Amino acid sequence: MSEQGCEVRIRVRYAETDQMGVVYHANHFIWFEVGRVELLRQLGFSYRDMEQDDGCFIAVVDARCRYNAPARYDDEVIVRTHLKNVRDSLVHFGYELLRAGDGLLLAEGETTHIVTDSAMKVRTIPDKYMQAFRAAVGRKA
Repeated sequence: MSEQGCEVRIRVRYAETDQMGVVYHANHFIWFEVGRVELLRQLGFSYRDMEQDDGCFIAVVDARCRYNAPARYDDEVIVRTHLKNVRDSLVHFGYELLRAGDGLLLAEGETTHIVTDSAMKVRTIPDKYMQAFRAAVGRKA
C-alpha cells in the first residue's frame, strides 16, 4: 500500500466496452469495488472476514464518478483507492482510474458506505476494523 492507498491493475476486456468501443460507464463502479476489496486486504482483512466473522456489512449509500477520458479495449487501467473518511457507522472511499500507458486520469470517484448488520440495521464498526480504518486515514485509533 502506498501513501495514495492501494493500486490494482485491470486490463479492459472487450465485453466491458460499448458500441462506441469505450468502456461502458457502469464498469467503473465494478473497478471501484475491485480497488476497495484490495484496499481492505492490504489493511489486513477482507469483506468476507467482516461478513462471516462479525456479521458486519458495508452497504453502498452513495456512489459517484466523474469521467474525464475514455478507456478502450486492452488498455491497462490503474485503480487507485484510498480511505477518505471513517466514522462510527460510515466509511468513505475515494478512487482514481488512470491509463497505465501514459498516466492519463480517466475518472475519479467516491463511494460512501453505511455499516450494517445482516438485517440491514445500522451498527458501529467493530474496533478491530476501526483501528485499521483510522490508521489508513492517518488518525489515532
